[in-house]
Amino acid sequence: MPSIVDKTVFSEPSGGLFPVVQLCGVLVMSGLYWQYAVVEQSMSGNWLLFMIAGTALSGVAESLPNNRRREAGVLRLAAVLVLTCLLAVLFLAPELLIE
Repeated sequence: MPSIVDKTVFSEPSGGLFPVVQLCGVLVMSGLYWQYAVVEQSMSGNWLLFMIAGTALSGVAESLPNNRRREAGVLRLAAVLVLTCLLAVLFLAPELLIE
């Protein structure tokens, strides 16, 4: 009997419109980070790097072909790890993210 993690994390990539929306979100967040870093010369948007990486990993995982279940699962786990690290840093050392 497969576990819930096996069913959800290592399921077939969904494909369709969902990865396109995620990757467009990555472009928007990258533009916001560029606005913070280059135009305003402020590093207060470091949290966006975590969001960009997590969303990009998830979008790439969902855009893989259906026979790439294991690779999609690894990318999904990496995305969850990156976003969990964002939460950990936010609660343990918020001065690193918010200035």
